[in-house]
Amino acid sequence: MTSGIPRVSVILPVRDAEKTLAMAIESILGQTERNFELLVVDDGSTDASLRILQEFAEIDGRIRVISTVNPSIVEALNLGLAEARAPYLARMDADDVSFPERLCLQCDFLDSHPTVGLVSSRVEHWSEDAEVRTGYEAYVEWTNQVLDDTDLRLRRFVESPFAHPSVVYRKSVVDRFGGYREGSFPEDYELWLRWLEGGVRMGKLGEILLRWRDHDNRLSRIDPRYSVEAFYQMKLEYLHRWLKDNNRHFPKVKIWGAGRITRNRAKSLLKAGTVVSGFYDIDPRKVGNPRTGLMVQSIEDIPEPGEEFIVAMVGTRGARQKVGDFLRGRGYQEGVDYVLAA
Repeated sequence: MTSGIPRVSVILPVRDAEKTLAMAIESILGQTERNFELLVVDDGSTDASLRILQEFAEIDGRIRVISTVNPSIVEALNLGLAEARAPYLARMDADDVSFPERLCLQCDFLDSHPTVGLVSSRVEHWSEDAEVRTGYEAYVEWTNQVLDDTDLRLRRFVESPFAHPSVVYRKSVVDRFGGYREGSFPEDYELWLRWLEGGVRMGKLGEILLRWRDHDNRLSRIDPRYSVEAFYQMKLEYLHRWLKDNNRHFPKVKIWGAGRITRNRAKSLLKAGTVVSGFYDIDPRKVGNPRTGLMVQSIEDIPEPGEEFIVAMVGTRGARQKVGDFLRGRGYQEGVDYVLAA
């Protein structure tokens, strides 16, 4: 065991992961960065997970096992944060694999970029079940393209910009802005949005440093806190505050997208205090017809830049890119004249 304070603390919550746990731990023990501690929070496993953890801990003193009784994922994560001794904190899950250079490259990046509070990496999506891959493959393809701080800030309202177990962040950021919060929302996405709102700079390495396992029992597939609507309800609260600071026409916005789901989501902005003054859509069946009392206009009616602010809430695969291309072609600047929010 390396003496003194470790360079990075790896936080790994576990519950009933006996089939994949050993592989996940071995991927951390095989890191080229040797000065780490691995904090494994076992939150009430009923399978062989605890025995596997104890066996690893007997072999390698860098592993600390923290046993609790059925806490929430947020409680388990915050317990790991509280126990961590290093200035850098890395996330890891019990069913994923970190590639050997991961911790070294991410810690080196933070060393050389002292104003950056969090760094992630590209990830490799992996599933043994081809039917499970749909959706998450598209998400991974998107998030692997969002790399620098500017893109991360501008695209934060599209999706969570990071795969949670791919991040390393500074303990000082946790101390200043707080850790994970309990609620009916995805705890990681809420954390990124809160930290970004607080001005924390973030980055993402171009290397693929994590194999992100997808399966039908993963928490993000079965827990309602990670549903599409849970994401929207939470992120729209942060979007409202962002609009207040960045939309010169606040509280007024126009919404690109006039479908029923989009109109329902726009109501959350209305409740927060953002005034939706109308909709744009490409569907000729909607154009010219009122929706929730507001007229739907053709995108050809979009005025010159500077006359209004547009929130694009069209999330169909491929449509988001077309919306951005169209608005930029009209001279609109992302983050100044419009924002993507789906």
